[in-house]
Amino acid sequence: MSADDQREPARPLPPRLDPRAGSAPRSRAGASVTWAARSIAAVLSLALLCAGGWGWYLNQVAEASVSRTDAIPTSGNEETLRTGSAMNLLIVGIDSRDDLTEEQLAELNAGTDSGTNTDTMMLVHVPADGSNASFVSFPRDSWVDIPGYGEAKLNAAYAYGMQDAATGATEEQQRSAGARLLVQTISQLTGLQIDHYAEVDLLGFFNLTSVVGGVEVNLCQAVDDSQWSGAVFPAGVQTISGADAVKFVRQRHNIGKTSTDFDRIRRQQVFLAGVLRKMLSDEVLLNPAKQQELVQAAAGSLTLDDDLELMELAGQMQGVQPGNIDFQTVPNAGPATSADGASIVELADTDALHAFFADLSAEPVAAPAASTPAAPPVPETVAPAAVEVQVLNGSGTKGLAAEAAGQLTGAGFGVAGTGNADSSDHQVTEIRFAPGDEALAATLATVVPGATSTPDPDGTSGTVQLVLGSDFEEIGQPLTAQPAATTAAAAPVEEVRTAADTSCIN
Repeated sequence: MSADDQREPARPLPPRLDPRAGSAPRSRAGASVTWAARSIAAVLSLALLCAGGWGWYLNQVAEASVSRTDAIPTSGNEETLRTGSAMNLLIVGIDSRDDLTEEQLAELNAGTDSGTNTDTMMLVHVPADGSNASFVSFPRDSWVDIPGYGEAKLNAAYAYGMQDAATGATEEQQRSAGARLLVQTISQLTGLQIDHYAEVDLLGFFNLTSVVGGVEVNLCQAVDDSQWSGAVFPAGVQTISGADAVKFVRQRHNIGKTSTDFDRIRRQQVFLAGVLRKMLSDEVLLNPAKQQELVQAAAGSLTLDDDLELMELAGQMQGVQPGNIDFQTVPNAGPATSADGASIVELADTDALHAFFADLSAEPVAAPAASTPAAPPVPETVAPAAVEVQVLNGSGTKGLAAEAAGQLTGAGFGVAGTGNADSSDHQVTEIRFAPGDEALAATLATVVPGATSTPDPDGTSGTVQLVLGSDFEEIGQPLTAQPAATTAAAAPVEEVRTAADTSCIN
């Protein structure tokens, strides 16, 4: 966020809406539940099944049970990147347990209701030709700019929107307002127009995973998280459903060395991939009774925006296969701490995020006809005597400029003088040259292998600067490779997995 954005600090929320309320450990419940995986499983179940031969009937079954909400805002979501008939679908899990009985709460190890919070959210991009689908997870603690509130955690947007609802608004109207502010926040963050919205609750996920007959997952090592999520699983391939599935996608403790929300996101993605493989298997696609049971279970737990047509989504996704469904996490710099001491996830800057999502949503480009690649042009050079070099020492090693100047003179180059560079901590040796002096720079580069060549609009014509870095040894020798810089808290590397990937995870 730019420093010159002058905004009022985020206003406090009433306790029932504050996403930070109830963050202290609950008995066996742990942190608040993240339900992105169940949301997408429900939506994709409807989409994939309604594309079948008797899709019209299944669509009628779904529409009879699904709830609707006015989730797409009329402002803050319109002047953004839009590519043809591609679809951007925001799917959100609501951490509400109002519909669960005491027995179900105990079975799911879900503790007590923590209010209406959104945790991890996923953006699903489906291109116009339905050739693939991309799922991008947003950690709930992502530090973002919420329109009208300034910087806060992403999972606060929905609650702030509910707070903004007009006095006397019904709960349904409050939830619609929450969804609209969340859509505006994600749209601003990604640079994408959000076309559709879907949310689902915990009970729906529990029912869906039970009906589907279980999902196969693969753990590299056994886990025991009885204190928090209740997840206790052996290592290896196993089929989980119902309460075990809920515990699996909730786990973020006792996983490994990190045990963060990134580990939980990976579990959600892997579980969802298993759901999609199951939905695309003959076990489901060739069983009409199973299809109807699944559609009823999914639709009963879903709330969709007013304009999302299930048959349209089904038609767009009917060609998608596990191998071309990929999962990744929004570009980020890993865990950090906000100015007020809160634990957050720092995202990449706005330009980097917009570039990432623009690339994600770009229309496929036809591959050019195979041809023999042209050889790169050979830089023009001149006689060394025609090159005047000013040698500047930026390496931190005393006397290196004079030493290099003597070596250049011995190699036939002219030396215009020596001196110190703008700093003494240059890591990389650099050749700087004025426009039009490309041939002079190319000639000098032949005796400084590996040096970086940089045009300098303010350079002196006819004189090339050689800025010595700590990688420089002597004229005529390749530069010494420098070790990659390390930071105290390196950003987590999030691999891109496809739904066909069944390799184990920690």
